[in-house]
Amino acid sequence: MVKHLVTLRLLLLRNTLRRSPWQLVAVIFGALYGLGLLAGVTFGLFALSNAPVDLARTVVVLAGSATILGWLVLPLVVSGIDQTLDTARLVNFPIPLGQLLVGLAIAGVLGIPGIVTVLAALATAGTWWRHPLIAAVALVCAALAALTCVVGSRMVTSLSSTLTSGRRFREVGGTLILIPLFLAGPILAGAFSGIQDAQDALPSAAAALSWTPLGALWAVPSELALGHYGIAGLKFLIGIATLVVMAFVWRRALAVVLVTPARSTSRKTNKGNIGLFAFVPETPTGAVLARSLTYWIRDPRYSKQLILVPLMPALLWFYSSTNDSLAFFNAMAPIAALFLALAIYTDLSYDNTAFATHMSLGVTGLADRTGRALAVLVFAGPVVVIFSVVSVWLSGSWTLLPGILGLSIGILLSGLGLSSVSSATVVVPVPAPGDSPFKTPPGSGFTTFVSSFATWGILAVLVAPELILLIVAAATGTVLFSWLALAVGLMLGPAFFTLGIRWGAARLDRRAPELLESLALQK
Repeated sequence: MVKHLVTLRLLLLRNTLRRSPWQLVAVIFGALYGLGLLAGVTFGLFALSNAPVDLARTVVVLAGSATILGWLVLPLVVSGIDQTLDTARLVNFPIPLGQLLVGLAIAGVLGIPGIVTVLAALATAGTWWRHPLIAAVALVCAALAALTCVVGSRMVTSLSSTLTSGRRFREVGGTLILIPLFLAGPILAGAFSGIQDAQDALPSAAAALSWTPLGALWAVPSELALGHYGIAGLKFLIGIATLVVMAFVWRRALAVVLVTPARSTSRKTNKGNIGLFAFVPETPTGAVLARSLTYWIRDPRYSKQLILVPLMPALLWFYSSTNDSLAFFNAMAPIAALFLALAIYTDLSYDNTAFATHMSLGVTGLADRTGRALAVLVFAGPVVVIFSVVSVWLSGSWTLLPGILGLSIGILLSGLGLSSVSSATVVVPVPAPGDSPFKTPPGSGFTTFVSSFATWGILAVLVAPELILLIVAAATGTVLFSWLALAVGLMLGPAFFTLGIRWGAARLDRRAPELLESLALQK
């Protein structure tokens, strides 16, 4: 049975890669990136063989503890990244619990994160290659530590399966994990500054972690190198006990999950309450507008794209304080307009096979494109105007307000028109409805990169007149160029918006069956 589970895992991976050549190309690029990262880690671990034992212990224990902690925490906030061999899909099969545990553990190791973790853990033996016996012990401890990562992750997944099955949890978890990702620059800068100020505390932190389940196994080789054989044996027992306890808890939790259906949530609506549809015209365009706004409010795949907008002032404040220049605030509105305008270039992909409803009801491409674009303008328009005023107030550059408004409006309207064309041309792999917003379909990274790069490049050409006029106004201090940028933005923005809507509508009417077929292949 274990062999069948592992074979199934590999078959699922193979069939996924066969869906599209681009998916295979993306996986190859991802593998090359992983190999490059792994090579760097391996080189660093071998280089530690020339360092003092205390330094080697500090680095290995801190890095190893962070690895185990990451495997334990990630399932809580990023549910549904890899649904192959999902426990819920195996409930109906009479698989013995013990064999299911072994099969799921091996399948976890055979995933890309598992393989990279195992190889990186085994590379810690290179730190002790000058001492063959210690290196052999390091190999054993590394294998056990990697297994602890996988088993711990499966344990957390089983324990939280009931909680994470709720839609509200996925929404909140997705939002919470996005905030530190977008603030990664300031967070890392602060972390590096803190590390520089507290270098003396790192060995103490590593010594403390070496007595915990996170760092015990990683510390065994260094204790042997220091001649602390009794302490090494005690920490090895801590690591073994941690793995045994995790496996036991996972087994008990899995036994409960196999006989307990996942909890689902339902939403009660008062009779006659049709939500936003009551506030829009009774036309196809109005229906699409209300439906799109509902998705922007309730679908975490949509709302995650808006997290950056309220965080932008904090990001620009950080860069302004770093460079002692308030001019960074002037980029607030144009950047917000850029992200908001390009937010709908995957709109059709998020519909998935529900797009068939538009086709069956005869919704025209013009109504579809116009409704989706207007839905973004409902909240993007006020945001761009407010950010433009706030940015010049913070920077004191009131003479640039017309130019910033012109550039921002041009980016927003031109970008929405461009997105209306691109989303009717390219279907980008995205998380399916109901999935975690962080689920990454194979091949989506490369496809998204190519389509985004092309869209950004075309948009840069479309808004070049407004941008050039604003740059000239900022460089010369001439208010006339700032007003000219506003005038050009007010002319070109609506023109490109209308052109994009009509062009995208024509493409959608012509390619609707082909697009639906591409959407169906994502399931």
